[in-house]
Amino acid sequence: MAGRDASTAAAGEAEMDPDFAPGDGGPSFEFAFNSVNFSDRVLRIEVVASEDAPGFHEDAGGGSLADWARQRKRRREELRKEREFATHMSDQTNCNEVEAEECDAYEENQEEPVAMIEESPPSVGPDGDEGQNIDSSWTVVSTPVLRVNTIYISSAILAAKSQFFFKLFSNGMKESDQRHATLRINDSEESALMELLSFMYSGKLSATEPTLLLDILMAADKFEVVSCMRHCSQLLTSLPMTPESALLYLDLPCSISMATAVQPLTDAAKEFLANKYRDLTKFQDEVMNIPLAGVEAILSSNELQVASEDAIYDFLLRWARAQYPKSEERREILSSRLLPLVRFSHMTCRKLRKVLTCTDIDHEQATKCVTEALLYKADAPHRQRALAADTMTCQKFAERAYKYRPLKVVEFDRPYPQCIAYLDLKRDECSRLFPSGRIYSQAFHLAGQGFFLSAHCNMEQQSTFYCFGLFLGMQEKGSMSVTVDYEFAARTRPSGEFVSKYKGNYTFTGGKAVGYRNLFAIPWSTFMADDSLFFIDGMLHLRAELTIKQPS
Repeated sequence: MAGRDASTAAAGEAEMDPDFAPGDGGPSFEFAFNSVNFSDRVLRIEVVASEDAPGFHEDAGGGSLADWARQRKRRREELRKEREFATHMSDQTNCNEVEAEECDAYEENQEEPVAMIEESPPSVGPDGDEGQNIDSSWTVVSTPVLRVNTIYISSAILAAKSQFFFKLFSNGMKESDQRHATLRINDSEESALMELLSFMYSGKLSATEPTLLLDILMAADKFEVVSCMRHCSQLLTSLPMTPESALLYLDLPCSISMATAVQPLTDAAKEFLANKYRDLTKFQDEVMNIPLAGVEAILSSNELQVASEDAIYDFLLRWARAQYPKSEERREILSSRLLPLVRFSHMTCRKLRKVLTCTDIDHEQATKCVTEALLYKADAPHRQRALAADTMTCQKFAERAYKYRPLKVVEFDRPYPQCIAYLDLKRDECSRLFPSGRIYSQAFHLAGQGFFLSAHCNMEQQSTFYCFGLFLGMQEKGSMSVTVDYEFAARTRPSGEFVSKYKGNYTFTGGKAVGYRNLFAIPWSTFMADDSLFFIDGMLHLRAELTIKQPS
């Protein structure tokens, strides 16, 4: 009856606070761990040889995260090769293969432990009592036992901290005099399980190695000790992170990575990768070898430094083609995981046209993305700002830290080839130009020629003060020259209307540029002053109008 009373007490405590841990400020039962005086049962732990379980390294607590990363990479390669030869599999099998790639081989070792009563000769405890046998491993029953550890346990304490033990002690014991339970585990899990059992009493862990903490985290998930999962997550988050460790944290089994208890760890891993690879242009070759979860973390960032959104789209296509050689799988990954990361609204119209003809993208999805982007470009500025600021839509419409600033361009072909380009710059962007910075726009096209705008902070022609300059350049493609009539204008307070600043005529050849070192004919300090006439709600609005009236 005492055993049943302990289970009942555990039930009440588990229902009241299933995530309770002594380390959170509650009482510690460290004195009772493995103590015969404060225990009502004996736990027999049978340790069997690991069968090259990818979820755990050979020596628990040993090795490095780099070793883990290499092991996971090898396993991903094996899975990819398996998928290459699996063309005869059913649709359901294909679905499972995709899931296996994301959750990786850990999933093989994360089946829920099953409590069962052996019908064969029962386990015998130290004092001769028959006990319960729980196969907590993923091994064949015939696997030889390497060694047996026996510890004294309190069913009330374990049941209060672990849903696995709560269910075991509530429903598993058929007779009240059964005081012995047996767990069978892989030898690679032994250290992690002992740490976990100790934690359930004390709320503390002695482990500091990231590899062992990961083992304990997965053991805590397996035995449903949420408080220990949270504690491991906090400890791992506080340790120095590397690309290898961050990718491992994102590559945890689906059951773990989706748990609220480890969300801070996965969030920290995503933030680390986003910061590490912020300059995508610089690290492009390295990122090409990063798995899907890492690429998603990097390309979800608003702070990504890249030439333009066109470059992100091109990169994702190259990455997908390299990582997923099978066209059907590649289309699925692009459709469900990668294209939602692309901010089509900030792509150039020329690139949007190519999206519509890309064979790697479902045409219906491509049409929807392009249509939505064009509607955004045509929307009123205040509506665009609202969409970019809204937490529900910012991932689609917020601008990144583009090297080449997006433009709005209106084109005409009659009576002359003509285009009007609008460039908006934030006050803080202009402020960062001082004393010799430059901001370039995305390219835009007129009569088959590529042009761009560049805003400068430079010295006035007499070199007496700094000022704001605006220039128009032609891309270095071909040797053809073209004569352009151009006009620069800016919105000015209080009317908010565009006011022409300069007009001119220039014959361009590849790589040439024309403009004005002091567009507003005022010093930099006056241009940037709080009462500046040229910043409206913190934004500088520039316009360049280009017309080709005669070929050269």
